[in-house]
Amino acid sequence: MARAFVFPGQGSQKVGMGQDLAAAFAAAREVFEEVDEALKQPLTRLMFEGPAEQLILTENAQPAIMACSMAVVRVLEREGGVDLAQKAAFVAGHSLGEYSALCAAGALDIGDTARLLKIRGQAMQMAVPVGQGAMLALMGVDPDEARAIADEAAGSGEVCVAANDNAPGQVVLSGHKTAIDRAVEVAKARGKRAIPLEVSAPFHCPLMQPAAERMADALAQVEIDAPRLPLIANVLAAPVSDPDRIRGLLVDQVTGMVRWRESVLAMKEAGVEETVELGAGKVLSGLTKRIDRALSAQSVGTPAEIEAFLKSL
Repeated sequence: MARAFVFPGQGSQKVGMGQDLAAAFAAAREVFEEVDEALKQPLTRLMFEGPAEQLILTENAQPAIMACSMAVVRVLEREGGVDLAQKAAFVAGHSLGEYSALCAAGALDIGDTARLLKIRGQAMQMAVPVGQGAMLALMGVDPDEARAIADEAAGSGEVCVAANDNAPGQVVLSGHKTAIDRAVEVAKARGKRAIPLEVSAPFHCPLMQPAAERMADALAQVEIDAPRLPLIANVLAAPVSDPDRIRGLLVDQVTGMVRWRESVLAMKEAGVEETVELGAGKVLSGLTKRIDRALSAQSVGTPAEIEAFLKSL
């Protein structure tokens, strides 16, 4: 069965994440130690013990989610003898998950990936003063209607754009808080549900331009190799393998829309029949099922799930 390995984004973090992996597998403990060493901070302790208000900070949540994904990858490789490039046609990741995907595919090493995500989290947080930006999930809309709501809500000189096309009927808007507040009212007037998101900054919109510039500088200092299997890039919803192209797309991704629905459909069009989510949570598996019920989806993030997946190969 043709499959794709997919990697979760922000929102999948929770206190206790990765603890069962560390208890069960030396390979997972090794990954967590490498990330702690790269960041010069005890991130693993924060992941295992909290406090939650520190873990959810963008600069901590992003490398933590990546660390869990890479712990699963390392266990599959070391304990299960799995060669990811032989077991899948593509990798893809949702927002920060794109970095996890590239690390899993051998394009980035784990230390560089952790440091880049720490910088990315800090840069995204600093790009917009707290309280000036917001995000909103629109339910029951397609991307065109979401853009129409965003355009109607955007005031003079204010930003309000579609940031994530996650699944049929779920599009996220991002921008200035005042514009997002207006988008709630516009959506309600159209009979659509609008759910404000608990986020610390307005991700994937033009307000993130200072963060994009910071990431361009950071990525210029890092070696990126050709991935061992193609990446379905967030902003293209199409496969890429060229390292320089990937570097540019990672910069574009900071301000650009995450085209997740289209990415999953592109993988299906290319012959993928199953997505396997590696790491914390089950968000992407749920989205896959909403995007196309003909696709199989499973999550592999616990020792029991790893065991079951290895048996299925």
